[in-house]
Amino acid sequence: MRIGIVTDAWEPQVNGVVRTLRSIRAELETMGHDVAIFSPDQYGSLPCPTYPEIRLAMVRPSVIGKAIGAFRPDALHLATEGPLCLAARRWALRTGLPFTTAYHTHFPDYVAQRTGLPAAWFWQYIRWFHGPAQAVLVSTRSVQQQLRSHGIAQVRDWGRGVDLDCFTPDAPPPAFFADLPRPIQLYVGRVAVEKNLEAFLATGHPGSKVIVGEGPAREALERAYPGAHFTGAMFGRDLAGAYAGADIFVFPSRTDTFGLVMIEALACGTPIAAYPVTGPVDIVTTETGALAEQLDDAIAKALTKSRDACAIHGRHFSWGASARQFLAGLHPFDPATAREAA
Repeated sequence: MRIGIVTDAWEPQVNGVVRTLRSIRAELETMGHDVAIFSPDQYGSLPCPTYPEIRLAMVRPSVIGKAIGAFRPDALHLATEGPLCLAARRWALRTGLPFTTAYHTHFPDYVAQRTGLPAAWFWQYIRWFHGPAQAVLVSTRSVQQQLRSHGIAQVRDWGRGVDLDCFTPDAPPPAFFADLPRPIQLYVGRVAVEKNLEAFLATGHPGSKVIVGEGPAREALERAYPGAHFTGAMFGRDLAGAYAGADIFVFPSRTDTFGLVMIEALACGTPIAAYPVTGPVDIVTTETGALAEQLDDAIAKALTKSRDACAIHGRHFSWGASARQFLAGLHPFDPATAREAA
């Protein structure tokens, strides 16, 4: 099958959407499918306000439509709700081409945090954007329930995976971990306001706090919390070592729909402390972590969990299974339709 994926999130961005799409593309190509990614780096773009490293593609529907048509896909997937996918959506609707979408992030809550405007306003856009899709692929049951409660009924399962060859309990930890007071409490991800990092950094549990990642809030948080250790971004086996060397993984976000970093941490044998919200409630079990409205309580309880139980649970998540779910959710069509539409 020839699969066209349009996304506003792509390299060099470092986030869960990009990592998911990269991993899914690799799995699909291993299965023998041909995948084309249509991303902002292929078009003229502008920096996103407050996120200059994120580029917003400015392209007419006819331009992205011509590129999609030239690829002659058997199925079309729009991965995000940004301007590039918006242009592709307009072209697909204009030409009668079916498509699927995905809901990766609690977009209304995310934008509300950054603008101060009511999240309900942005749910109107989410309903409008996803309404014409043949299916909306979502990562967890709680996200399915939330979308249905907002009038989006055509939801389908699309779980996430872990590179189980890379993320293992025996990954060697960073050398500087040896000098840190225990327990080492780790966060991995974007260093940005929507990740609610201050809630973690303000906790009072003894030990060391390590923040792995980059983002626009890093400089201010480093000044405000000089006792925390900010490493910048880490990848591959180095990142696996940070997970495996930590005593606990703290996930303070309230706006993620899944949280790839949590299952990577689990695969490395590290228990999770988080809020009881979408994402953690679908991943963390009583054996592998703790959820509480007070992060200090969650941290204290999670530190008592079995690392072996965490590693076993983490190995249940594979990118192969995720790719098969993705394929099952697509809506194939005659590829000649796309070429003629362009």
